[in-house]
Amino acid sequence: MAKKGIENLWREVRELSLGTETDRLDSPPSPLHFLRDYVSQSKPCVISNAIPHWPALNLWSDPAYLAGTLSNDLVSLHLTPNGSADAVTPISSDDGGDLCFASAHVEKLPFPEALRAVRSSSSKGEEKKVGYLQQQNDCFRTEYSTVAKDCDGDIPWATEALGCSPEAVNLWIGTGLSVTSFHKDHYENLYAVVSGEKHFLLLPPTDVHRLYVQRYPAANYNYNRDTEEFKLEIEQPVRHVPWCSVDPYPSPEREASERLKYPLFFNGPKPFHCTVKAGEVLYLPSMWFHHVSQTPGDGGYTIAVNYWYDMQFDVKYAYFNFLQSLSYESSSLNPVLSWREDEDTESGDSDV
Repeated sequence: MAKKGIENLWREVRELSLGTETDRLDSPPSPLHFLRDYVSQSKPCVISNAIPHWPALNLWSDPAYLAGTLSNDLVSLHLTPNGSADAVTPISSDDGGDLCFASAHVEKLPFPEALRAVRSSSSKGEEKKVGYLQQQNDCFRTEYSTVAKDCDGDIPWATEALGCSPEAVNLWIGTGLSVTSFHKDHYENLYAVVSGEKHFLLLPPTDVHRLYVQRYPAANYNYNRDTEEFKLEIEQPVRHVPWCSVDPYPSPEREASERLKYPLFFNGPKPFHCTVKAGEVLYLPSMWFHHVSQTPGDGGYTIAVNYWYDMQFDVKYAYFNFLQSLSYESSSLNPVLSWREDEDTESGDSDV
């Protein structure tokens, strides 16, 4: 496909379907409205007044309530030196620029101890250790089942529209230091914020070439409690993970070089941006790329619960696989490589 054709596609999906801003609804839609106007069109939206009856909205901003209610529960704490787990990271500070796909150090701790580690992250100006509760894999119904009564087990109008119950429900607790890199998930995602705010950058599946997906060796942080140091270790045997290379918010020192390195992202249509506040729900369609940051609420953290519903592997999925299989170059110096997802999986599904 010609370069012009792919670039026209980015523009046309916005003009014909998506517009320039994420839709905001004042109240939950009917199942028919949701299915017709958002799911079938693969179009995100933010729904206000979506969960006013949840006890969690009033209770979870108090760390004492959560620590007391979950006092006997072991949970999975994710630790990184910089708040970026499941992200493309330099293998070392003096390695000449080699990169890897880095996952967090994970350890099981009593919830009160894990929550203290998360909250203390925000007080470390040098970001020496950042904790995030982000286990996924249906963690809300396993590790956090003691507080499950504080939320609904599903999003009723979404369940009716999608014709199934959530395959997984996950809980997320972090501070403003935790940032999730661009990625996509093969789920229809209903993402409910309980405390604080979540900030999303969104790109539709048609924009896949703008994210410079490449294959990186998988690595894991290993944290030593005695020395309080992290060591990044490449998995053995070596396994490669396809992941998005672009950081949409590079440091001032890196901004000029990043713009030259990734012109399709920085010079193309702007990503959709939306802030989801406590009490609101984001519908994030399957295979949409998303980057997530957060602002803590009254408890000193941000809390969200998300519901993953199975996506339909229909013609939309076939179209996307065809599009991402096309090699495309923005210039002779900046190739966008095609890849085959069946050669490896996108492990380490990140935020949402």
